[in-house]
Amino acid sequence: MLDKLEAINQRYENVNEELMQPDVMSDLKRYKSLNKEYKELGKIVAQYRNYQQVLSNIENAREVIATEKDQDFREMAKAELDELMPEQERLEEVIKDLLLPKDPNDSKDVIMEIRAGAGGDEAAIFAGDLQRMYMRFAEKQGWKMELMDAMEGTAGGYKEIIVAVRGEDVYGKLKFESGVHRVQRVPATETQGRIHTSVASIVVIPEVEEFDVELNMGDIRKDYFCSSGPGGQSVNTTYSAVRLTHLPTGLVAQCQDQKSQLKNFDKALAVLRSRVYDMELAKKNEADGLVRKNMIGGGDRSDKIRTYNYPQGRVTDHRIGYTVYNLASVMEGNVDDFVEQLRIAESAERLQEGVTK
Repeated sequence: MLDKLEAINQRYENVNEELMQPDVMSDLKRYKSLNKEYKELGKIVAQYRNYQQVLSNIENAREVIATEKDQDFREMAKAELDELMPEQERLEEVIKDLLLPKDPNDSKDVIMEIRAGAGGDEAAIFAGDLQRMYMRFAEKQGWKMELMDAMEGTAGGYKEIIVAVRGEDVYGKLKFESGVHRVQRVPATETQGRIHTSVASIVVIPEVEEFDVELNMGDIRKDYFCSSGPGGQSVNTTYSAVRLTHLPTGLVAQCQDQKSQLKNFDKALAVLRSRVYDMELAKKNEADGLVRKNMIGGGDRSDKIRTYNYPQGRVTDHRIGYTVYNLASVMEGNVDDFVEQLRIAESAERLQEGVTK
């Protein structure tokens, strides 16, 4: 492991030097690629250097215990060694996890699509609750969330809302949120106090750069129309809303959030580009036999992944059988436990795959 870590450390230094070269700084595509690699390697190198320091301190403590004649010094060294040994084990586990093969999309930003499903108005309200939950989570992570498009529900919430979430390791933390989310509660419109079950579906796809997927603008049909919904007088009188159709795949993306047609076009194009990338990636994974059918799911958008039960204050993730009884806190954006448990499950599976290959 130490040899591998030293090689990573050397690559980290080499990439740092490359980033300083004028020819690299003038090549945006290469610069972004190297900068991404530098950040990823930096996480491993930081832990490696901590590990080296701990190993050095352990060696020094053992030397004191073996050679020092003063009893007090030896006792101090033993006490230090008792603290250092668990820290060595902890860092080894952290480094092993960092060295596991990662999804290359984990560091990407995401396009998150939330749609109301079965349940009528209550489903739309629940979709709005989920959007607020993820907005709070994004704030806690220091991420930025940008509205791409939305269709409001008649009684509140959203029939559909699409947002971009940008920050560090966004896809790596949100990718397992794709699927069907189910809520069990008494709707505000229910006069008999009966518990209803409603659902909303979530799709999380990596947001890609232009050089990740090339779109031929000749393959895209552009439709312009008047926006609908709130936004002032100009909303319904100017053709600012944009709908883009990718003719080879039939994929459609639209945006009507901005008053500017150009801004709506840019947003719709970003969504369309990510959807095309997601479709092509799914085809490639299937062709390579890489579709993962495991306990955390293959990202099937029809999978029921989580239930939010209001009467019991319970949230259950069905893929890993993980339940918490702090629903109010979860809906305020405290979904860290689920993100971490799903990450641990994925790491365990990747480790198991490495052992069996």
